[in-house]
Amino acid sequence: MKNNSTKIIAFILIAIFICACDAVKRVPDGKKLLVKNNIVVNGKNSNDETASNQMYQKPNGTLLGYKLRLNLYNLANLNPDSTYQAKFKNNPGLYERQAKFLSAKQVDRLGQSFLYKGIHEFLKSTGEPPVIIDTTKTKKTLLRLKFYYFNNGYFNVKTDYTIDSISPKKAKINYNILTGPGYTLDSIRTTILTPALDSLYKTNPEPSVLKSGNQYKTSDFEEEKNRITTYFRNHGAYFFQPTYVTFDIDTIGKKNKADINLKINNNNIQERDSSRTEPFKLYKISDVNIYTDYSAANSKNKITDSTTYKNFNLYSYKKLKYKPRAITDAIFINKGSTYSDTRTTLSSRYLNNLKIFNYPSIQYEVDKRDSTAQSLIANVYLTPRKKYSFGATLDVTHSNIQDFGIGASVSETIRNVFNRAETLEISARVNVGSSKDMANPNDNFFNVSEYGIDTKLNFPRILMPFGTEKIIPKRMIPSTTIAAGFSKQRNIGLDKENFTGGLSYNWSPKRLNTAKLEVLNAQFVRNLNPDNYFNVYTSSYDELNGIANVYNTTPGNVDDNGNLIISSGTTGFTNDVLTGNTALTPADEQYQDVESIEERRVRLTENDFILASSYTFTKTTKKDLADNTFYQFKAKIESAGTLLSAVSNIANLQKNINGNYEIFNLEYSEYLKTEFDYIKHWDFGKEKVLAVRSFFGIAIPFGNSDYIPFSRSYYSGGSNDNRAWQPYSLGPGSTDALDDFNEANMKIALSAELRFKVFGDVKGAVFADAGNIWNVLDNVTDEKATFNNVNDLAEIALGTGFGLRYDLSFFVVRLDLGFKTYNPAHEKGDRWFKEYNFGHSVLNFGINYPF
Repeated sequence: MKNNSTKIIAFILIAIFICACDAVKRVPDGKKLLVKNNIVVNGKNSNDETASNQMYQKPNGTLLGYKLRLNLYNLANLNPDSTYQAKFKNNPGLYERQAKFLSAKQVDRLGQSFLYKGIHEFLKSTGEPPVIIDTTKTKKTLLRLKFYYFNNGYFNVKTDYTIDSISPKKAKINYNILTGPGYTLDSIRTTILTPALDSLYKTNPEPSVLKSGNQYKTSDFEEEKNRITTYFRNHGAYFFQPTYVTFDIDTIGKKNKADINLKINNNNIQERDSSRTEPFKLYKISDVNIYTDYSAANSKNKITDSTTYKNFNLYSYKKLKYKPRAITDAIFINKGSTYSDTRTTLSSRYLNNLKIFNYPSIQYEVDKRDSTAQSLIANVYLTPRKKYSFGATLDVTHSNIQDFGIGASVSETIRNVFNRAETLEISARVNVGSSKDMANPNDNFFNVSEYGIDTKLNFPRILMPFGTEKIIPKRMIPSTTIAAGFSKQRNIGLDKENFTGGLSYNWSPKRLNTAKLEVLNAQFVRNLNPDNYFNVYTSSYDELNGIANVYNTTPGNVDDNGNLIISSGTTGFTNDVLTGNTALTPADEQYQDVESIEERRVRLTENDFILASSYTFTKTTKKDLADNTFYQFKAKIESAGTLLSAVSNIANLQKNINGNYEIFNLEYSEYLKTEFDYIKHWDFGKEKVLAVRSFFGIAIPFGNSDYIPFSRSYYSGGSNDNRAWQPYSLGPGSTDALDDFNEANMKIALSAELRFKVFGDVKGAVFADAGNIWNVLDNVTDEKATFNNVNDLAEIALGTGFGLRYDLSFFVVRLDLGFKTYNPAHEKGDRWFKEYNFGHSVLNFGINYPF
């Protein structure tokens, strides 16, 4: 408590010191600090974000209304070298005295130290100089605003500005806009000189952006240009460009209306010192030539190997190393087809997706053999990547299990394995880490470790015994992946060996949609140290030990201190209770607690075999990394064990004593699982983004199982979930996270986060996270943990908080502080704000945004 008080007092003193800084300290006499830009449109204040972005000068940035960066800048000494030298000039003999104690060289270097110079350089670079009103820039802004409103149909716009003093050295600028009436589009006609293009324009099924009655907007005319250009270039007009689309806008004799004439002139051809025009031609592809091993070094060499396959001509400067179909399947430009930009782009994407070539180059030339000059030859230049490539990485990691970890991996990629553009990836990894949650009797810092090996073979097509072109055409860029892996964990939980294998198909139904069908996903988890269970799950041990202190009847179950011995004593006492060798009966609450502890121990120490199939569909509207207004939807359905049960039934196999089927002497898991994940972002401008996420997942065991394996269950809490709780420490339901790693088979999660700029690359956020996990339709009987009806939605926990993020361009470092706002583990009526304090808060470290 004393340390916290000291920190709070220090924080208050620092805040008072910063607030005491004079914002106009570096504003020269006769000048004004810009504190606000105010756009007044027709007498009313405007919040138009686009209009605000026309400003040449903007006020200094603020943090929660305070000009932090300006005041940091004002704290800096702008000329620390002169100040250091002046100290000696004003104090004769000081330099000589210090030089005797240190040395002349050290005294000079002291002036370049952080104490004298570095701290001021830091304050200058971190801070922000005062924005002083410059009327030259104000006039430029006024001109920008005039063009902005003119381009939105206000042809008679009038602008001026006034500077209002707020104090002797502070002022705001008012930009006064009188728009006048907005002009609307009246008649719209076209003048297209090339008959072929005129016919194309009239047959274009996509409606024009320009519509009679709409207000004039320059952006609509640009969009119409691009619409026309895209359609023409996808229908053979190879030489057509947006600059050929022009507009005549006539307002003469009109009252706030404009007649539009869309004009497309003929093709302008430059010939040395002269030029001529002719109608545009619509081109067809006469040949497709593919150079499979092109490079600048061999471009002048002779072709030594070639072949023709389905009207594609393949050439190689050395021996042809690819089966023709492997490459031609990736090319959508066909002999005899009409030239199309879309086909060119799709071919480049597909070829690049093969991962055996550098980014391809596709060029066209007019076929001189065609007397009508309406044919193009497509030349596809492919530069192979190295057949073998080696990679190595070293990472610092953080996860829900490890507080700190160091990971290293090596990988080898082999391309074109079977001469049909396949890639084989083999990787090995090792990780050592530190976890305060693990049993650690030797108090070692690195107390967890994992190593593993993975292989992945990728085919750029669907591997099926029958054709799939009609179902999944090649324009969807289909691929098949066969994967296998092995990993071994030491001192993580019960120590595990994990064997995985799978066969999956991937494709993109549309540009921003992806689909994945996992036909087989096999996983075998082998617990190497099940006797360590109660060393890891200490909460279960403490509860069992507390019961044993009262009801144990076998002296051999406890040590000299009266505590249960792990694992012989815990096993012995549990057996005594469940076989009636203690005073407890099935009606007693303590008996039921022991039974529940044993059920959980058996579930988490049993080896798991999972054979699942799943389908995942993802849709997003995010166009690029800079797009902050988008949504993403992901749905997944997974079925496990159904195939094995069907085979077992058909083969009439015998069930074990538990009434379940086995494979390799192991009960396999059987369940049905589905998940829905929705993310939505809104960009409010000025680097303010509101992000929300909703998630629902449920896994129902049936048939051969009455519970979900730990690896396929859900947990709540953590840096990417409910940030007011540690991972695995929330739920299930209204239980008070009685176990060490709490999980269940149903989850609801809702999150909202407002992100904003603090200064520079530092971003801030305020957030609210809601959700919980529950057991449903499995072997858990605890009423507090199970979801029975909609009334249990009252057990949704709420965490709120704030965070800071630092953007390193290639990733974001994130710190979030979460506070327990509504905790369903408490009694009803005592759940709100009971633990809303720093003592119960959770500090989360994360990489990149949570959603």
